[in-house]
Amino acid sequence: MIPFASFLYFGLVAYVVVPALIARAANIKARHIILPTTLIMVVVQYGLGPSGLVLAPLRDIGKVLAFTAAQFLVAAAFLRARLAGHRRYAFYAAVVLALLPLALEKFLPHATAPVVAFLGISYLTFRALDVIFVIQDGLVKDLPVGEYVAYLLFFPAISAGPIDRYRRFRPDYRRERSRDELLQDLDRAVERIFRGLLYSFIIGRLIDFYWLAPLSHERGLRATVEYMYAYSMFLFFDFAGYSAFAIGVGYLFGVRMPENFNMPFLAKNIAEFWQRWHITLSTWLRDHVFGRFVLAATKGRWFKNRYMAGYLGIALAFSLMGVWHGTAAHYIVYGIYHGVLLAGHAMLTRPGRQRRFRLPPLAAQIVTFHIVCFGFLIFSGRLF
Repeated sequence: MIPFASFLYFGLVAYVVVPALIARAANIKARHIILPTTLIMVVVQYGLGPSGLVLAPLRDIGKVLAFTAAQFLVAAAFLRARLAGHRRYAFYAAVVLALLPLALEKFLPHATAPVVAFLGISYLTFRALDVIFVIQDGLVKDLPVGEYVAYLLFFPAISAGPIDRYRRFRPDYRRERSRDELLQDLDRAVERIFRGLLYSFIIGRLIDFYWLAPLSHERGLRATVEYMYAYSMFLFFDFAGYSAFAIGVGYLFGVRMPENFNMPFLAKNIAEFWQRWHITLSTWLRDHVFGRFVLAATKGRWFKNRYMAGYLGIALAFSLMGVWHGTAAHYIVYGIYHGVLLAGHAMLTRPGRQRRFRLPPLAAQIVTFHIVCFGFLIFSGRLF
């Protein structure tokens, strides 16, 4: 069952939200609420078909639980090795093992990929990798199994983010919030859930029905250009609406997940756009791919030009972003497209550069908007 895709799903969520709110009002600890609720909703989401009216094959529940168990064993084994002083090769082994299910899902032939594939595997893999990275950095010294499972499978964000971080989630899981904080969480939850309803169920569906769907059957330059804008608007409202739902429901359980969108179409350049669009993905790539690549290149003196590591780090991070979405050509080209744009922007705006070409703010917003929309046209697959 796809989360937040139907009113039936919201009705099912109410069966766990109401008891959770009562438990929070009774000062029951968050960890006693979040873990059992998450496990119940995992069974609901993976045990019901898309319509929610019939049972889905139970193998998806088994795959999710097997994935979770395997990821925990990898992280726990790496933590033990890290505390014992084994750092370098144990880290590489842990990263490879954590990535293995996602790699099999992406690169196995379509006929055999469903053996490991399930909805949300990309997002769960990035959350699992975040744990490996913070263990490597010495920021985590213990790994309670219940806390790990609740973090990895927290149901509002299980299939499409936001991509939470373990060190941010852990205090929410362990903290006891006051009655006043419960009321604050309720207020924030209602605001975001209603925003999600406006974005996804009203604006997004109107765009899809009256604008995007009719264009999908038309061809030619005019139709393709119009499709580019329609798809860009639909993608924003649908995805931002889903994120608002996830964040809002998270607040009901005392989990304050990070925001994922901040008016991205007002960005004045491509770097600012990625600070506003799918923020949890771009910051994950910045911290765990770009930052580590640049640090390793700087320590190892891989390049004579001191800026080269940064340019290549950007290209690497966003090329991986494309593959993370899928191995079809349009996803890979989409990642390379943004990697090239961001690397070019870094070259033009690097410190100490004598000549800088700057557009007026409004013109910069318009140019950035069109560059971004063309990227979404690539992402849609219509050009392929």
